Amino acid sequence: MLTIRFSRVGKRNKAQFKITLQEHTVAPGGRHVEILGSYDPHSKVAVLKEERIKYWLEKGAKVSDTVHNLLVSKNVISDKKRSVKLPKKEEPVKEEAKEISEKPAEEKKEESAEKPEEKKEEEK
Repeated sequence: MLTIRFSRVGKRNKAQFKITLQEHTVAPGGRHVEILGSYDPHSKVAVLKEERIKYWLEKGAKVSDTVHNLLVSKNVISDKKRSVKLPKKEEPVKEEAKEISEKPAEEKKEESAEKPEEKKEEEK
């Protein structure tokens, strides 16, 4: 299955992206079928081959979420933008870890409280 997605190029802290058509199993920077445009996120400039993008979409190529939103904003395709936010990591795991660490401390206190009683019983 073919996918239209970004391929990062450019220097460190000065990213630029090629919009490429690739097999979905290939790494984003790997071998591509066709370059369909470029995008500079710093100046918000997009150079797109609109005819070729529409051609490949008709042939059944899928579009990544970020490229889809770019194409919608540049009026290449008419659709709603997709949500691209990454899910936040779950914080309750940290709370469980605190509870686990508190339990052994409480058990130790109980054990230390029991030991003097046992000693007194043994002495009698």
